[in-house]
Amino acid sequence: MRREDARRAPGRAKTNGRAALVRLSHPANLVLEDTIERMYHGATYADLYVGIFLIRGENVVLLGEIDLDLEDEVPLKPASYQALKPLYAQDMAEKKHRDYDKAQVLYEEQGFCREGGEGDGY
Repeated sequence: MRREDARRAPGRAKTNGRAALVRLSHPANLVLEDTIERMYHGATYADLYVGIFLIRGENVVLLGEIDLDLEDEVPLKPASYQALKPLYAQDMAEKKHRDYDKAQVLYEEQGFCREGGEGDGY
């Protein structure tokens, strides 16, 4: 392998926890393995196995380590994914409605621009 190729080759970091970081390439693309999607509703949660997950580098803002021992001590009750999915969807619909109402107030009363509209540069 040439020297410049070696600098561009992704590294390999792996942990024994859930969703281990497998590769961190030069522009900070992340490849995660054994990932789960966790949804919350009140004091319950449900996990859905996702598997391999790729996160493009331009979407990475912060990368950190989680203490997996503390994660096991969370006082939440596990539930089945199928039971929690409709409740989670309802929560997300209510949140979307609240966010829309807040955006309307900001636009109409405070002079902010609309999300994605002219003047929304970030």
